Parts: sequence; C-alpha cells; structure tokens
Amino acid sequence: MRNRMLLMAIAAVLLAAPVWAYHDGGVAHCNGCHTMHNSQDSLPVNYNAAGTGPGTPVGTGWPFLLTFQDKSDVCLNCHQGLNNGYKIWADDVLVPNAQKGGGDYVFLEEDNINDGHGGATNPIEGYAAGHSIVSAMMGTVADPMNTTAPGGAYPSSDLGCTSCHDPHGTSSHRLLYQTGQQTISETGFTIDWDTTLLATGIGLFGPAESNTNHNVYNGGVSAWCSECHGLWHQSSGSNIHPSGENLTARVVSIYNQYSGSEDCSGPGNTAPCGTGSFATAYLAEVPFQDPDITDTSSTSGPDTSNSRVVCVSCHRAHASSARDSGRWDFNITGLDEDGVESGSYAIPNPFNEYQRSLCNKCHAQDELDVLVDFSGGGS
Repeated sequence: MRNRMLLMAIAAVLLAAPVWAYHDGGVAHCNGCHTMHNSQDSLPVNYNAAGTGPGTPVGTGWPFLLTFQDKSDVCLNCHQGLNNGYKIWADDVLVPNAQKGGGDYVFLEEDNINDGHGGATNPIEGYAAGHSIVSAMMGTVADPMNTTAPGGAYPSSDLGCTSCHDPHGTSSHRLLYQTGQQTISETGFTIDWDTTLLATGIGLFGPAESNTNHNVYNGGVSAWCSECHGLWHQSSGSNIHPSGENLTARVVSIYNQYSGSEDCSGPGNTAPCGTGSFATAYLAEVPFQDPDITDTSSTSGPDTSNSRVVCVSCHRAHASSARDSGRWDFNITGLDEDGVESGSYAIPNPFNEYQRSLCNKCHAQDELDVLVDFSGGGS
C-alpha cells in the first residue's frame, strides 16, 4: 500500500509539472518535428483517417521532412497551447495570453487594429500587428504591404517562428540565433549571425509580466534585430529615433521621475517632472537595456553609465493589438482611446484614465497639459 501511494504521488507531480525541456540541452528529439517517410501508425501524416487530405499526395511529404505544411505550424503544434507547450497564440483576439514579453500572435487574426482618427471606417488588418508569420494552421499570410523586413531584405513570405528561434537549441535567450550561426530562408536569403542577444527571461509558466517580474535585457538587442532590419538601428544623427544608444542624462532623469500624465501635468510641472525616483522607476511597458541589471524583479530605473534605448523599448517581438507591434498604440493621444474605434483588445493602461502616450516615459511632453479623460468621461 505504501509503495502504491508513493507511485501515485510521483505520478501526480509529473502530471502537474510543465513540459518545458523539449529543446533543452541542444537538439530536441527529431521525430517531434520531422518524419522520414511521411507515415505514422500506418497512415500518411498529412492525411486524415480516411486518407483524403488536406495534405501532399500520397507518397510525398512536406518540405524539409516536416510533419506540418510550414515551419511555424510545426512550432504551433505545441505552442498554440497543445501538448503542454508554452502558448504564444491565444484562442480569442479579445482574450490574449498573460503577457510574458514577446506578445501574442493572436492579434494577427484581427480585422481592425486602427484606433487612430477614423479608425472605424479605415480599418488596418491584423497583419500589421507585428511579425506576420506564415501559418497554414492559423490562416495567416505574409505581410502584403512589406514584402521584405522594413529596413532590410528578409523576405516576408519566409517569415516564421524559426526565422528567429533555433528549434534545435541554442544557449541564448529564448533559443534565439546567436553569433557564429548561419540561417538560410526558403528563398535563399542568408544571415550570418554576428550578434548574440543577452537577456534573462522570466519563467514562461509563471506569473505575467509586471514591474516586479519582467525580462531583463543585458546586451545586443538592437544589433540582433538589425540582422533583418538593417540600418533602422543606426545613429540618431540620421534624424531617426535612436536605438542601441546610451540614454542621455536628460532622458534618464525624465524616466526616473515620470509617474504618469496626472503626476506630470498642470501648473509648475516642467520636464523633468513627476514624483518618481530611481529606486522604483522601472515600467515594464517601457523597458531598457542595461548589462548591470540581472534581477528580473528589479524596479530600478536607468542610469547614465550604460543604460540604452533598444527596439524592445517600444515594440513587442511577436505582436500586439497596436500597429507595428507597439507596446502601446502610437496612433492615439490617450491610452483610454485604445480599442474604442476598432473594437480590438485594449492594451492595459499602467496609469489612469488621463494617461497620454507612453513615449512620455522618456520624453515627458505632457507637462503643463490639461488633464483629459480620453475615454469620454470629461475632464
């Protein structure tokens, strides 16, 4: 009886534990993604039980001996939430997954994410919500407006999960490609990776991202993104927003003091304004890169020594309900306008109903403004 109870207890623990070691320690088991002969249990894997499709003709398989039509579908077989994999694609565009940093691909399914002026009559489809990965399983297609990565030459028609992540395993953050690797897209576009993105990530099966539970970015972020997006990360001397550059003393001061529009508006509030302090300044919606911060619970703000603005300071890596994978909607004046005209998911507002764009966390352009309830409740 004692042995039986022990076995039952062990089984309960195993069933409750998340299955997160599939890629750990290098190459995962090959038949998780590939099939040598396009058959399993005496049936072609690309056909249903009746042998009538959809799929490739009997006796043939998908490219690269994959078990699904495209590389994203192989990943989504587990990461859409099946088979205990970490879920990156929710079931409902209005109920996304708890945010863990990268964003949710479900927003690619939206019919409208435009909450700017005239958003209801000038819809912007979900392909503009972020990296529009090609997935037959989810019905998403290549971005029709950007045939190549903005600022670069990576073909949108080849964009999938494995464009950025190495399914065979790496030692880098979230299995991202790293220095010394070479990748070749289906159409032959080659990347010789000479950058490794350095970061410490929060647990994928733990609590949602917050100011006290967040990814920590330590180095190489903008340079890594530039492998596909080219000179979009270049110096601000070219009259574009800087990325990968040290924050100026003024921006550091603003970031650390800013605690929302309500705290920075009205008479006497000129930038840098606000009652915030370095010790509690961190805002998960506007992260920064700093090699000295390694604790994912740190609430410290940036400093002038080596804190940097990087691509993920403003963008999600996967997708969001804002255009261009924005961490907040860049096309609206107040955050409470988000989702109003489009009917799309409203990105949570970290402050209150008077909050203007989160660009102000670094730039504080709302000083001296009159407080307005952008949800329509008056001022």
